[in-house]
Amino acid sequence: MNIHEFQAKQLFQSYGIPIPEGKQAITAERAGQIARELGGDGWVVKAQVHAGGRGKVGGVKLAKSSTEVIEHASAMLGKRLVTIQTGSAGLPINSLLVEKVYPIKRELYLSVLVDRGSERIIFIASAAGGMDIETVAHEAPEQIISIRVHPAAGLQGYQCRKVAYALGLKGQQHKSLQKIMQGMYDLFLAKDATQIEINPLIETHDGDLLALDAKINFDDNALAIHPDILAMKDATQEDDKENEAQQFGLNYITLDGNIGCMVNGAGLAMATMDLVKLKGGLPANFLDVGGGTNIEKVCEAFKLILSDASVKAVLVNIFGGIVKCDVIASGILAAVEQVHVTVPVVVRLEGTNVEQGRALLSNTGLKIYAADDLAHAAEQVVKLAETA
Repeated sequence: MNIHEFQAKQLFQSYGIPIPEGKQAITAERAGQIARELGGDGWVVKAQVHAGGRGKVGGVKLAKSSTEVIEHASAMLGKRLVTIQTGSAGLPINSLLVEKVYPIKRELYLSVLVDRGSERIIFIASAAGGMDIETVAHEAPEQIISIRVHPAAGLQGYQCRKVAYALGLKGQQHKSLQKIMQGMYDLFLAKDATQIEINPLIETHDGDLLALDAKINFDDNALAIHPDILAMKDATQEDDKENEAQQFGLNYITLDGNIGCMVNGAGLAMATMDLVKLKGGLPANFLDVGGGTNIEKVCEAFKLILSDASVKAVLVNIFGGIVKCDVIASGILAAVEQVHVTVPVVVRLEGTNVEQGRALLSNTGLKIYAADDLAHAAEQVVKLAETA
């Protein structure tokens, strides 16, 4: 789960990570009022969307007067911001973050995440802040330093000093960086984050370190024990179908094709989509109904698939282990009746109670086509989608 920058900075503040003075605004008038309350002679207005690259497409604007703050806010609020990370539809701008402008001497990069290869929490830092870290890694990998934290020992002072030296920090800045890194580490563990990123971490002309930007991602599987984090969820920043799928325990991702896919198991779902593409088709979605599915879930899965007007045919690929094939077949028939399915449905069933499942689906008079194997199923559904 993602959260907005203003929310991430609220968490930063509670863990002792220094941030710029600023507040959230949901109206242009409030944005101007915040600027006047903050004082100073310059402010930055930031669109709050779950995507990076905002500054490159007009989602971050500098202002030298409260009037200018209001103008920028008015131009942003209610619009959709399209960045390299959002796709062509963009994301809605429903709120802003207004902050004081600080004199920047240098921009640094600092993040913490899980390195699955070494099974450790890892800090990544670079003196080349303000840039995409992927670009730095490609063009100047020598500018990146990484520190792995042993879970038994925790973050150590010498590791923070190593990062400080690599970033060219001096004197009291070492202690400041250690406080920031310890705060990030504590927050990461306490809230089951998967990534915390500060880009840029700025050094002001006074030598202070500030988290000018903030990005935090959380483990969806841990949200049940973190109601405070779940309360920060902004459904407007996510796909409607994906949000609906979560309510029924379905794993759904919208894609750009015209063949709906319903599969049990993430690996099998990926293989199914690959085979559809190999046979010349384009999947309209990734949908994993899970190992312990039931008739209700199958019905809801069909509703999700068919809510996409671009879907011309549906491929159901079920390997019955935990879930029985006759349950899936019953769910398919119930869904066809409830949702009034008019597109052809190709079904490939294997596993527990497969014969009972196939028997239920045969001689129904509906547009349901049985497939002998997955390759046959993919070929069938591609042809049906082309002629639909």
